[in-house]
Amino acid sequence: MNDDTKKPIIEEQIEQTKSSEIPEGNDVSEGTEEAPVAEEKIEAKAEEIVEEVIEDKIEESTPVETAVETTEEVKEEVDEASGEIEQTESSEILEGETPESTEEAPTEKNKPHSPSDDAKWYIVHTYSGHENKVSKSLKQRLESMGFEDRIFDIIVPTRETFKVSGGKKETVKEKIFPGYVLVKMILDDESWLLVRTTQGVTAFIGAGNKPTPISDKEVAAIQKFMATEEPLYKASFVVGEAVKITDGPFTDFLGTIDNIDEAKGKLKVLVSIFGRETPVELDFLQVSKL
Repeated sequence: MNDDTKKPIIEEQIEQTKSSEIPEGNDVSEGTEEAPVAEEKIEAKAEEIVEEVIEDKIEESTPVETAVETTEEVKEEVDEASGEIEQTESSEILEGETPESTEEAPTEKNKPHSPSDDAKWYIVHTYSGHENKVSKSLKQRLESMGFEDRIFDIIVPTRETFKVSGGKKETVKEKIFPGYVLVKMILDDESWLLVRTTQGVTAFIGAGNKPTPISDKEVAAIQKFMATEEPLYKASFVVGEAVKITDGPFTDFLGTIDNIDEAKGKLKVLVSIFGRETPVELDFLQVSKL
């Protein structure tokens, strides 16, 4: 019951008390002797009624209800706090923090070991002109005899060049180290014997009878040189050689080669003009041998 409902009841009870305490026909305002006593009783009764109303009000808001309200408020606060914690965890994961339960990323230590990791590069000497034959024959032998787990790579170091012959230019592969082949292998008695007994092989390069490996850095440098995009010009001329000019303003003139630039494919030819030797720069394709 709220205060607005209680107020009319209080007023009604006070009026009833007044009417019951004051005898009919007596007028308090006339100043009778009983009037002060009656007024005291009315005030006392009014105080009792007010106290009862206060007690009723206290009973309506019991501690149980108060506890329930407090519990609901606490629950709401806990739910809000839980939601904030979940949002924080989600944002941390999105920012890249890995939960503790996730598996660790594989590292270099966890990678499987390959037999080729133990292999080294060796230089094998061959008969001149037999480098490609040795490479092909060795590959066939290691496959047929099951040596793929001990011999892994064979390289004949070559580089593309332009060869000028008969007034024509053609692209050819020039051997960087004629008579040598590089082999990546795990060296033991059997693998050594397989390579050594391959037709065209004369020996391993090393100190005494023991093959000596070369470093990966040296092999990388050779491979980089092999991959150079600008090929060289392979000259079939020599300094001091007499040639005939076949193209240009000095066509049909004779001269002597003074300098050869294989990188650019150029020659300097001394041509006799009015009894004086004049150097003329020509392309390899502009001269021919006599």
